[in-house]
Amino acid sequence: MLAATISVTSTASDLNEERPRARDIGLVVGIFEPGENNAITDVGDVKVGHTTVIRDDDIRTGVTAVIPAEGNLYTHPIPAWIHVGNGYGKLIGETQVREFGEIETPILLTCTLCVWSAANALKEWVYTQPGMGEHTVNPIVGETNDARVSNMWADPIQREEVFAALNNARGGAVPEGSVGAGTGTQAFGWKGGIGTSSRVLPDTLGGYTVGVLVQTNYGGVMSINGAPVGRELGTYAFKDALPPDNADREDGSIMVVVATDAPLSELGLSRLSMRAMLGLGRTGSYASNGSGDYVIAFSTNPTVRKPRVSSEPVATTVLVNDSLSPLFAATAEATVEAVYNAILKATTMRSSRGELKAVPVAAVKEILEKYNALNWDESF
Repeated sequence: MLAATISVTSTASDLNEERPRARDIGLVVGIFEPGENNAITDVGDVKVGHTTVIRDDDIRTGVTAVIPAEGNLYTHPIPAWIHVGNGYGKLIGETQVREFGEIETPILLTCTLCVWSAANALKEWVYTQPGMGEHTVNPIVGETNDARVSNMWADPIQREEVFAALNNARGGAVPEGSVGAGTGTQAFGWKGGIGTSSRVLPDTLGGYTVGVLVQTNYGGVMSINGAPVGRELGTYAFKDALPPDNADREDGSIMVVVATDAPLSELGLSRLSMRAMLGLGRTGSYASNGSGDYVIAFSTNPTVRKPRVSSEPVATTVLVNDSLSPLFAATAEATVEAVYNAILKATTMRSSRGELKAVPVAAVKEILEKYNALNWDESF
């Protein structure tokens, strides 16, 4: 799948550097198997598109689009929920999703001060879709702050960038790291970005798929499969309060998008979305005061998708609560691995505002070997 890139500056980053995903270095998370692409696109008709904007000496940002399902999402919305892990952020469209339990537009992720322009462009794109009339729409746009390397005050995400991400959205493999909405973001003081992963439950547990996509920009004390990687690398929150002083800012944000083909209502999705926060905790996050931590969860199962207007009751088929535990576990696992993929795939990004360095893969692998955190699947 192609990611659109606008105004590329060759000296801005190491975008062409080949970086591994977690499983490429033997980093296996949890017990369930991933889907074919180990990505959110393993769920139904979910599509992802990126626009990466590297312009002049101070713009290092982008936008990532997630299209949850085929067809007109306004006339036939899908069940969804938004969980607020910590509400320090600017997530457009949240209240209506929590009121109706539905999503009626694609989801955009971008930079903090880009959300309003991006939402306006998303609104315009929705009106170009077949079957739309003069209705109001509720665009869903989330963000994280990439100001360490990008001038978000320049409002760099406009109609061109949003339309490119939406129109280029595809299934299959998803570009990760320093792309789209992850172009200028960090994780635990290192370069972060976009990451994704999926889990497929065995048939005995329903055979459903869960996919997660993250836009990382948060801090804490990085932990990988239980290994204290942040402490070993010397980059962790509150280090300024501990000798020697060389702190990394712990504040930041993360957007998590969770997709599943399991037939869930908004209540089931509410419960599912909370489990993504448990996954973040495993990576070393504690949802700091200044971190906007949001989870957007939706179901693509056709049995729970209802028309917007109907004069007759509409029947849906949903899983009972007792069947949700495997989906909870899969969500936590996929969230953890999506974060690891974001960090490992990310390339160094620099601008006139500063630099975010890619995590040293060789050093990380050495630490993971030291703590026996690799190749867990071989011990089954």
